[in-house]
Parts: sequence; C-alpha cells; structure tokens
Amino acid sequence: MSDASGGAGGLESESWSADAVVVGCGPAGASAGVFLARYGLDTVVFDRGSASLDRCAFLGNYPGFPAGIDVDTFQTLLRDHAREVGCRLVDDLVESVERATDASESDDPADAPLAVETQDGRRVVTERVIAATRYTGEYCRPLGGDAMFETHEHDGEEHEHFDPDYADEDGRTPIERLYVASPSGQRDVQAVVAAGRGAHVARTLLEDRRVERGYPQDLARHYDWVRPDSEFEGEWGERERWREWFDERVPDDFEPAEGADPLADLREEYIDDAFATRRSADEVADLTDRAHRRLLDHLDDDAVLERAAEIEAERAESPDTEE
Repeated sequence: MSDASGGAGGLESESWSADAVVVGCGPAGASAGVFLARYGLDTVVFDRGSASLDRCAFLGNYPGFPAGIDVDTFQTLLRDHAREVGCRLVDDLVESVERATDASESDDPADAPLAVETQDGRRVVTERVIAATRYTGEYCRPLGGDAMFETHEHDGEEHEHFDPDYADEDGRTPIERLYVASPSGQRDVQAVVAAGRGAHVARTLLEDRRVERGYPQDLARHYDWVRPDSEFEGEWGERERWREWFDERVPDDFEPAEGADPLADLREEYIDDAFATRRSADEVADLTDRAHRRLLDHLDDDAVLERAAEIEAERAESPDTEE
C-alpha cells in the first residue's frame, strides 16, 4: 500500500523506530501484525512470554484444519506468516510502554510517540502499539496506571488483572495510540476468536491512521483482499468510475483535519491501491502453487513422502486413458 513509511534502525541495534509495535505473537498478535504489515506499515512484533496456547494439548476447532493442528506447527505457521509479510519478529519480553518524550505545556501529550522498552535492553519508538498478550497487560501500566486494572478476591486473596473492558469493542483505549487486542475477556478465549480480534483491532488502527491523513470515515475503513480480473470489468476498469464512487462517499459537510493530505491526492491513492489488488487467473494460479508449497514446508517430511507414494500408487492403478 502506498501509505507505508519506512522504519529506521535494525534488529541488531538496541534502539530503532517503527510505524507500529505488536506485543505478542499468538493468534491475536500474529493476525494484527499480518494486517498491519500487509498494509505497508513497518511493524515490529515482540514474541516472548507466557502463551495461552502452550496450555492447549491440540487445536481442533480452528477452521481450515479438518483434522485439527498440533500447537507447535500452528505457532510456527503464525510466526512464518508474520515474517513472510514483512513483520520484524523479536524474541524479547516487553517490560514497559510509555511516552517517548515529555510534552511541553504547549504540546498535546497524545501527539508524542510511544517508547517500548524490553527485558534485553531494546527500545523501539513507534506511532502506535497493539497489546496482544492474554495473560498480562502490566507493561502498559506506565501509560494508564491503576485505571487499567481491576481487582477481585479469590480464596481469601486479592488478585489484580488487566481490565478486559478497558478497551472498547474495537480495541481503542483512553490512551491515544494504544490499542488492546488481548487481554479482552471473552473476546479472545479461543484461538480463532483471538485471531479475529487481532485482525479487527489492526483494522481499527489503520482506520484511525487514515482518518488522521484526511480520509473521510467511511473511506478510511480498510479491507485487505485481492480481487480477480472480473471485478474490474466494464466501467469498474476505468479510474473515472472509481472517482465517482469515492466522491459519493464523501459527506457534504466533510472537513479534513488541519495538515491533512489533499482529498484529491487521497482519492488517487485510494484508486491506485484498488487497482493494485487486481490479479489475473495466471497470477492466482502462481499464488496458489506457492501457497501450497509453503504449507509443505511445515509438514512432517515422512508424512509428505508417504502421501506422495500413495499418490503415485493411485496414479499407477488408474492411468490416464485419454492419451
């Protein structure tokens, strides 16, 4: 996407910058990272700490795996997908998230970037952070203090937990530029639900970012898909039709924020991005072939060879009679 802005620094450095940071690489964090990186944001995903999936013996209810999937393979797939789309995965534990600078009296503290500090001494300055760690949100305390947490009594002892209702249903929090995908109560109790939650919160972040750039609200909502040639047939193959469609969705009373990009430029960018999703039948076939082969990388070699032998035997028993 043309909205991307490059990050400085590298993983070998103790300090660098990024467009977005995701804390956690379980289903929620990996899903969020995939959506952000595919959009073009320089995205860092921190992946160390207790994971709820580690308590699961076998994952049997995640759609797309008819016989289920073992947890180790599933977690490897999550990380591989995040890396494939451009996320920078870092094996480090986040200890705190706070404002990177002290705002002066004339500045709005919400405009200050966020600084993510880790156990191994790394520091990442970033525009936005998505928390995606089901078991803890303690690292967010420097931003929101005790208001982020709730206490309850269990067996005569008082326990404190991150408030699952601190973020709204879209993942926004009272802290500007901080989003929460997890912990979020019942919204992330199963792997598939957590993945959906992560994707939804990432889209919320992208929507907010696009609104700041000057997009009207309805046009700021981002959808991540590729389209077949048939979606661009007839009038939809012409940029003018897309301009009309865009203009119809701009409210009559729309006033972009001060300093926002010109709406005409955003419209052309929107159309560029739409046409960039177009895929021919041959391109879809190539994508499909590559996707299947990447899945094979994660399967047990002996199982693959056994299945290949079975296929060869089946073909030998049913030779092609059309020759």
